[in-house]
Amino acid sequence: MRSDVMHASLLALSVLALTTPAAAQTYPDKPVKIVVGFAAGSVSDLTARIIGGKLAESLKQPFVVEVRPGAGANVATQSVVRSPKDGYTLLVATSSSTIRGPQSANFNFDFGADLAPVALIANVPFVLTAHPGLGVKTVKEFIALAKAKPETLTFGGTQVGTTGHLAAQLFNQRAGTNLVIAPYPSTAQATTDLMTGRISVAFATASNVLALIGDNKLTALAVAQSQRSALIPDVPSIAEAGLPGVDSSIWIGLLAPAGTPREIVDLLSKTVNEALKSDDLVKQMKAQGMEPLSGTPEEFARRIKADTEQWDAVLKASGLEK
Repeated sequence: MRSDVMHASLLALSVLALTTPAAAQTYPDKPVKIVVGFAAGSVSDLTARIIGGKLAESLKQPFVVEVRPGAGANVATQSVVRSPKDGYTLLVATSSSTIRGPQSANFNFDFGADLAPVALIANVPFVLTAHPGLGVKTVKEFIALAKAKPETLTFGGTQVGTTGHLAAQLFNQRAGTNLVIAPYPSTAQATTDLMTGRISVAFATASNVLALIGDNKLTALAVAQSQRSALIPDVPSIAEAGLPGVDSSIWIGLLAPAGTPREIVDLLSKTVNEALKSDDLVKQMKAQGMEPLSGTPEEFARRIKADTEQWDAVLKASGLEK
């Protein structure tokens, strides 16, 4: 290589090495966009606005939420993956993005590889809820009834390939039951039919069923996670109820495009985790049926990996791979 060309190359590398940390040190010096893949008013949208407000307070720049629904949040995710890796376009995603099913077939990205985890924000508990007319009070009683009446009891799920649908598939696989899975546009609509007895059970978000359980209009059998939920502490976890490995509650987290400077990722992660300690934020989240989470980017990455592996196995067993 000629000396002048080598000199120019070394100079360019030196400039890059100097400017990247400098950019991170001044971040943010303009408004930041948070993209959400579900409709306005959804739990993801509310989470983005709550945490965006806290980030704006701490980092002294606006954090503006942009709603881009479509294809199970894949439209929003792809737009963030293709954004500049500078920390000015972020994504609030849910655990549904770890499902590599039919809805992701037309999108060219890998959620686990093309995004940098920043911080987990919240957990939205799924409650296994039964119609009182079934006469069951526990998961074991329900499984026994389902096995005694194969292919007659109905499990309300969400659209094929989504978390609510695959959670029902996972229950069947782990419990060895043959519940008929009825897809619904949302858990709220499944809950409505559960109240009338049109379906037997459903995984419903805690916010949709807490009042109904309290009024004895529905029966809570278990929370679909490894530990009890503070939102409904009298209800056992599904592992505690005798069916481990059916962890399907929804997490919500903040991510950036892969390749975003680590200094920026760390700053955002630290700021989010500090915000999650504030009493007013915790109160806002609990009012929406969410439990605050926290943790490092590495812990978030491990959660994404574990969920992806779980749903890949469920998809394969159900014949729903993309």
